[in-house]
Amino acid sequence: MTSPDATPGAVPAPADSAPYFRHAQAIVESPRVGRGTRVWAFAHVLPGAVIGEDCNICDGVFVENDVVVGDRVTVKCGVQLWDGLRLEDDVFVGPNATFTNDRFPRSRQQPEAFPRTTVRRGASIGANATILPGVTVGAGAMVGAGAVVTRSVPPGAVVVGNPARVVGFAEAPAVEVERDAGAALPSLRVRDAKLHRLPVFADERGVLAFGEVGRHLPFTPQRFFVVTGVPAGRSRGEHAHRAQHQFLVCVRGSVRVLVDDGRTRQEVRLDTPGIGLHLPPLLWGTQYSYSEDAVLLCLTDASYDADEYVSDYDEFLRLSGGEP
Repeated sequence: MTSPDATPGAVPAPADSAPYFRHAQAIVESPRVGRGTRVWAFAHVLPGAVIGEDCNICDGVFVENDVVVGDRVTVKCGVQLWDGLRLEDDVFVGPNATFTNDRFPRSRQQPEAFPRTTVRRGASIGANATILPGVTVGAGAMVGAGAVVTRSVPPGAVVVGNPARVVGFAEAPAVEVERDAGAALPSLRVRDAKLHRLPVFADERGVLAFGEVGRHLPFTPQRFFVVTGVPAGRSRGEHAHRAQHQFLVCVRGSVRVLVDDGRTRQEVRLDTPGIGLHLPPLLWGTQYSYSEDAVLLCLTDASYDADEYVSDYDEFLRLSGGEP
């Protein structure tokens, strides 16, 4: 814990609370502030707020009552944390980022309950970003400076712009795939994921691509579906399967695919019907950056079953043996 003697004008927290640091010009009304947390000048923490251990609450931060802040969270200057907000462990909030909790605000009129806005562990919110009420920013995600987040952000995603759109994924190096049929395909570091080369024949009549079960396809398909017409900036997938295999082929245009086994992430760009991507069970997949003309074909080894889907990233980590 920072020594009060090291900072002029700073005083320790009251003796009947957890041993945290409070500047003389800070107002801390909550009794639930964790050990080692530092609350700096002109910050104001209301009585109902909960702040974890080893946090850094910088100058001019306001924390309302129905707010829960995890451990090791940094909230930079000029940020207001309004009712309904949850910041999990290791979150970073940049200067003057804005959280909102009422989609249709009127003076002196409050909703019966404020929507829950959640920033999952390890995520970062850039300076001057705006987060609309009721969204979830996924674990490890990065919200760029000035972005306006109007919908939930996938785990690990990097989003920018207004409205915020996915432009990449943190710690997910891109895999370079040669379209030349004679080139070797790279091995993926993500557990059990694999690229497959499919035969392609082109002549004056057009292009023919195909795959044979047992030779090109790693399983016998029982179902297929096609994804097309995805609006700019939108992503799909964002789930894993418990026992089902998938095989993805972009038959037209291009799409970027994030593959995640809970420990390692990689990104593959599919842009030819001559390349297929096999996703075995318990791999998290997200498809994004669809070109305007993209057509994505997906083959699966079983019929549709809603219970097969794992759409909560924390549950996926537990099932896959990832972190934490």
